Formats: sequence, structure tokens, C-alpha cells
Amino acid sequence: MQMVVCEDRNENKDDQTAIIKGEVLALARPPSQNPAAVYLASLGTRSWRTIGGDLHTMARLLSGGRCDAQTVNWAAMRYEHAAALRAALAERYAHTTANRMLSALRGVLKAAWRLGQLSTEEYHRAIDLPAIKGETLPRGRAIAMGELRTLFTVCREDTSIHGRRDAALLALLYGGLRRDEAVQLDVGDYDADTGELRVLHGKGGKQRIVYATNGAKSALDDWIAVRGHEAGALFLPIRKGGSIERRRMNNQSVFDILAKRARQAGLKDVSPHDFRRTFISDLLDAGADTTTVQKMAGHANVTTTARYDRRGEIAKQKAAELLHVPI
Repeated sequence: MQMVVCEDRNENKDDQTAIIKGEVLALARPPSQNPAAVYLASLGTRSWRTIGGDLHTMARLLSGGRCDAQTVNWAAMRYEHAAALRAALAERYAHTTANRMLSALRGVLKAAWRLGQLSTEEYHRAIDLPAIKGETLPRGRAIAMGELRTLFTVCREDTSIHGRRDAALLALLYGGLRRDEAVQLDVGDYDADTGELRVLHGKGGKQRIVYATNGAKSALDDWIAVRGHEAGALFLPIRKGGSIERRRMNNQSVFDILAKRARQAGLKDVSPHDFRRTFISDLLDAGADTTTVQKMAGHANVTTTARYDRRGEIAKQKAAELLHVPI
């Protein structure tokens, strides 16, 4: 195991900004003993890039730019370092981003503790950090019912096979599926008799059951009628000539399909995730209880579901209309 002792040197600007100073800062460990590598390996592949970037950013702050996530000695972390890092993150980033980074830090320190590199007392002291408070405007938007109708109308007016596939895809997005969950569906995950859909590749490895009902079931059945019942991915790419490719679509295809249909409908700024926001808001507005909507959306925490609710903005808009500027 290779150790690099980093000492304070005033002539080096990065050293002056390092949070951990004059200690064994850089430590070359094999991946099986590296807390950052062990923690990243426990995450879903979709989180690797984001969380890996967060760990790299924190490693640079801790070391004054001399180390990255794989070379910084996470086991050297103590409460005073973690508290200083929290302050640095709070100063540089929005509270949501900073709290996500702190969550990743806790994960790495837990891995270091499990590997026997941190004592129980040192670990618990280092992670005893309060969340960074703040509020941000909600991202995205809810899609108005008139806009939804227009989107499905342009799909229905497309008499080619593309129209049927796209209508079924948009219907499932409005049914609460994430774009990655939609492209990971297989034909065998759908029960045409009950409308049951088994989402086996949910975020964080969570599985759940959702239901295609009413127009969503009709759109899905229409697509399968032309797709065929052969085993494999539910949604398939379609060549320009109209022939179906027997391979799975990717996430980018969902963006491209929605962009095309939104352009045809004369809409802009509509993302796949806006369908989930609309799905949650419309269910809550229709009287569904939050816990049920949480399960349908596949959220681990009910507070996450609440953040998608746009009904409060509608109420605020109606309240604002009660005021009349005397012009």
C-alpha cells in the first residue's frame, strides 16, 4: 500500500485551501479496500456518474486539488473535516446538490467503517452533520390536460406504426413510468387481461406493479397488435421504412420521440419527467391519497412524492387573481 504524506507548503495555493492538512492525505488502495470504490459499487449504474462526480468534487476540496475520489484517504476524515466540507459545499452549491453530496460522503465513510478503517466513534462523529437548509423552485412543470390531448391527437392522426407505438409510450409515461423504466419493459411484463404492468427495473432496484387502464390500456393493446407477441422488449425502434427492429430502445429515443410529438403539437419545454409530475398532480387532485400515489410512482419516501405536487402553484395563481391593480 502506497502512502503519500502531504505537508502544508505556503507556496502552493491548493495546499492553503485543503481541508485536511499535514496528514496522510493520499493513500493508494486496491478497489476492494477503497471506501469510494466500495460505496460506488453498491449503487445502481445510473447513479455512478453523478455520485462519482460528487465524490471527486469533495476529494478535491478536501485535498486542495491534489487528490481525486480514488486517491484521497477517506479514513483520515474526522468531524472537523466533515464540518468544514459541509460549510464549503453550502457556500458553493444549491442546498439540494450539497445535501446529495453529504449523503454520498456518509455512504463513503460508512464503507470505510465497515472496512475497519474508521472506528465506530470516529465514524458516528464524522457523519453527525445537519442537512443544509434552503428552498429551490420546483423543476419542470405539469402538462395541461389540453396539451396532453394535443399530444395524443398527433399520435392518433399518425396512421403509421410510429403513431401506435408513440401513443402507447406516452400513455405509460403519463401513467408514472420513468423513461428508463419504460424502455426496460418486456412484453411478458404486461398482462393484457388485467392491465397489470410489472416494473422490474425501477430506480434503486425497486420493483412495483402499475396498471394500464382506460385509454392507456387501449393504446398499449393497439401497439402490441402490430408489434406482435414475440418475447423481448415492449418498445422497439422502427426504421424509416416502417419495419420494426427487434432490439430494445434506449433512453435517448424517448426524448427524441417526445420532442418530435411536442413539435408537431406546437408545444415546447415538455420533458419525459414532466409526465410523471403531471401523473402525480392529477392523481392527488382527483382525490388519491398520497401513500397510494407514492407506491404507484415508486418513491421511497412520501416527501419525494409531495415535491412533485403542483396543485399549490395553481392555488397561488388563483389567489393572485383576486387582486386587481388599479390601472
